[in-house]
Amino acid sequence: MRTVFADTFYWIALANPRDEWHAAARNAGRSLGAVHIITTDEVLVEFLAFFAPREARWRGIAVELVRKIMDNPNVTVIPQTRDSFKAGLRLYESRLDKQYSLTDCVSMQTMRQQGLQDVLTHDHHFEQEGLSVLLKDKSL
Repeated sequence: MRTVFADTFYWIALANPRDEWHAAARNAGRSLGAVHIITTDEVLVEFLAFFAPREARWRGIAVELVRKIMDNPNVTVIPQTRDSFKAGLRLYESRLDKQYSLTDCVSMQTMRQQGLQDVLTHDHHFEQEGLSVLLKDKSL
């Protein structure tokens, strides 16, 4: 079974039917077939933070999706640790010329540790690190 990493971008697009990448995010799951998804606590924190300033309905949708993600046997959520924070911080510090978020850095380091190349995102920062972005086209 193929294993891919899911970035915050993917979860946001999946949660919001009005998001311009929603269809591509939904279709990516179908087009990938049998797939195991890896994400991190940090990604889920960033996802929830994205919905925090929105109305209660959206915050509820976000919480519901996070609970589904955590309960899904086809998704592994890597827990946040002091070591994952330090690894992300090291990458962040070494890429001061980039505009990577700390969450992106933790995600990239996690992908390396897990031996992953493919990421469900449209974020070009992952490509800058030599990783394969799966959501390149909205018409997926």
